[in-house]
Amino acid sequence: MHKSFFFILTILSLLSFDLEAQKAKKPNILFIAVDDLKPIMGCYGNKLIKTPNIDRLARMGTMFSNNYCQQAVCGPTRASLMTGMRPDYTKVWDLKTQMRDINPDIVTLPQYLISQGYNTVGTGKIFHPSSAIKRIDPVSWNMPYMEPEEKDYANGLGKPANSQYQKPENKALFLVKRERVKRDDDDEMPTSIKGPSVENIDVPDDAYDDGVITLKAKNQMVKMHKDQKPFFLAVGYHKPHLPFVAPKKYWDLYNRADMPMASFQEHATNAPELAYHKSGELRNYIDIPAFAMFNEPGFHVRLKTEKQLELIHGYFAAVSYLDAQVGILLNTLDSLGTLNNTVIVLWGDHGWHLGDHDLWEKHTNLEQATRAPLIIAAPGMKPGTSSSLSEHLDIFPTLCDLASVPVPAHLQGKSLKPIMQNKKAVVNEFAISQYPRKLSKELMKKNNYTSNSMMGYSMRTDKYRFTIWMNDFTTNDAFSESKVYATELYDYVADPLEKKNVIDEKAYAKTSTEMRQKMVEFFKSQEKK
Repeated sequence: MHKSFFFILTILSLLSFDLEAQKAKKPNILFIAVDDLKPIMGCYGNKLIKTPNIDRLARMGTMFSNNYCQQAVCGPTRASLMTGMRPDYTKVWDLKTQMRDINPDIVTLPQYLISQGYNTVGTGKIFHPSSAIKRIDPVSWNMPYMEPEEKDYANGLGKPANSQYQKPENKALFLVKRERVKRDDDDEMPTSIKGPSVENIDVPDDAYDDGVITLKAKNQMVKMHKDQKPFFLAVGYHKPHLPFVAPKKYWDLYNRADMPMASFQEHATNAPELAYHKSGELRNYIDIPAFAMFNEPGFHVRLKTEKQLELIHGYFAAVSYLDAQVGILLNTLDSLGTLNNTVIVLWGDHGWHLGDHDLWEKHTNLEQATRAPLIIAAPGMKPGTSSSLSEHLDIFPTLCDLASVPVPAHLQGKSLKPIMQNKKAVVNEFAISQYPRKLSKELMKKNNYTSNSMMGYSMRTDKYRFTIWMNDFTTNDAFSESKVYATELYDYVADPLEKKNVIDEKAYAKTSTEMRQKMVEFFKSQEKK
């Protein structure tokens, strides 16, 4: 009896050790997604913006200073990031296409991790609602998705109007039925009536969605910490997406007169007009027309200085509000004793134009729209900053690699773990972004095109950006010179603000030829056989 007792005790101890060993091999993953966050936090060199918590995360992990999205708009870039496949594979290029209508068997990162022994759960905006079944892609989660409810908001305020506004006069706007605004030249068609572009009101953090999402994520972390299975917790923040709403205390962090307006607010010399847009998403907000001047030909907005300063102030306030939420997540992990034993990734889905090139929002292949923040902290990885090129595509394979699970062979990205181990390592020779446009009937006729569909592909190297605009073409097709509409080349050493397209300058003839050849080779590598 005595020997049997000790035998059972030994077996139980071994089983317990095995479970703990399995858990140690597969770390928990905190996956923080941020809407419209450009890389202007303190850790990225901005001395004015206040982001102590994201800066703290950067000190814990690897900050990728040259990371690029696949397409600078929410739906396509998130579908690409979450599946590890380029937009031409997912065929999500807009805010209408549902990714499983095109690829019903496509596998997302959390869906794959379920098969590898993870519990997966999400809250907030992870997919763009238009590209995912029931807004969340249910097969990606094996635990109930956490949606904010009326009772979750502070001080009995209830849900914000249009998921955005708590100010009484702004809420009142949505009690009156108004005609939906649509414009043919919008890059992002409105799906709801818009209110003002900013809101500044003295309320707690959980008066708005992001504060509620944080509390739900915090409670879920505490619960899952007790589980034997590792977890993948996805937390999707809405700010700093328009409208720029944030509690007053975050607005009070800044003096509006100190806001940094873009120094270059023109289109690049010799650049095709197709590279730009009319900031249609911003113009949907009811207070914008009074400050914009549309009497100039071409794609221009020309916002008055006072409105530019207010928008930049609002963007900074929204970023600081978001930063405070990240701090709560980090502090929760710290209190549970798992901060340094969890893989934490924070990414912005794309950049954002804050007035440069007379542009607002995203929706371009230019640097301010395609460059996006990426920070990854993981057990055993030394912190630091890397200037090596990375893409959103790389996040899926990187997390698999860090979690010690097999990396699916079909993924189009590459693991960034080598860079996390050696900050000077190179994984990608270049990063590829793309953006679709529609050509006018006049230009269609002038170029003898039968289709108005255009796709701009942009290749970013450590020094240059080469963009080629193609008619009626995706990388699933064979490349044809006859489909080339326009090309661009920018030298970021000589011209960091993209003031001049140097594609036709003699001094850049060799570079232009080499970049074009690289792009054609990339096209061929993607072409379906």
